Amino acid sequence: MMSADVAAVSVETLRMAYGDFVIQPDVNFSVRAGEVFVIMGDSGSGKSTLLRHLIGLQKPAAGYVFYGDINFWELSTDERRRYSQRFGVLYQSGALWSSMTLAENVALPLGEHTEFSEGQIRDLSSFKLSLVGLAGFEGFYPSEISGGMRKRAGLARAMALDPEILFFDEPSAGLDPISSKRLDELILELRDSLGTTIVVVTHELASIFAIADNAVFLDGEARAQTALGNPKELLAHPPNPKVREFLSRGTNNRVDQEIVP
Repeated sequence: MMSADVAAVSVETLRMAYGDFVIQPDVNFSVRAGEVFVIMGDSGSGKSTLLRHLIGLQKPAAGYVFYGDINFWELSTDERRRYSQRFGVLYQSGALWSSMTLAENVALPLGEHTEFSEGQIRDLSSFKLSLVGLAGFEGFYPSEISGGMRKRAGLARAMALDPEILFFDEPSAGLDPISSKRLDELILELRDSLGTTIVVVTHELASIFAIADNAVFLDGEARAQTALGNPKELLAHPPNPKVREFLSRGTNNRVDQEIVP
């Protein structure tokens, strides 16, 4: 457990690059325990690359990622792999195995990383599916349910090991507005009921304003982090024209009074 005065996640002077091509030279932010933090920005700004740095899939060119007081990228490969079991990740596609039922998909990490009996794993899988509103769907295959339900099943699997931090990569991608809204509500419910720290990569405005406690804005054209704070406050008092343009899409570049009180 992390102490209350230590950020759940801290990113310091992070440099993201592919060889000599620099995507972002200097990213800095912290995520408090129990909050929903959004990584937002335009296409090509490095949002998904940043997520890969956070979950251990890509080493930064320079800089630091801390979990509490743990310097994540100074851990050995085995230590980093073990530490990553504290994370749950929901990818854009849901990343479910099509040949497995929903219960079998959720059971997979439990079978790999715990010593629970088959009965305990079966019960836990059903419980995780019930948490995301899929009680009774244990025996269904991914092809037999809707896109929104597949996202929720992917979330149940991401939650299988009771992670301290949940990461979402464009969770609303491919969903209709109603399914997207339900997923946003589920994210907030997880934060409020379980106290889970949640980091979300998204460009969807409705989701950004609905779920974010804080956010970082990455500008791809400027190759810079140009804003940090609550999105509603950033829209009311934009630090630069690019942030205002991004956050006021569809509002004729005026502050939407329904979004910002």
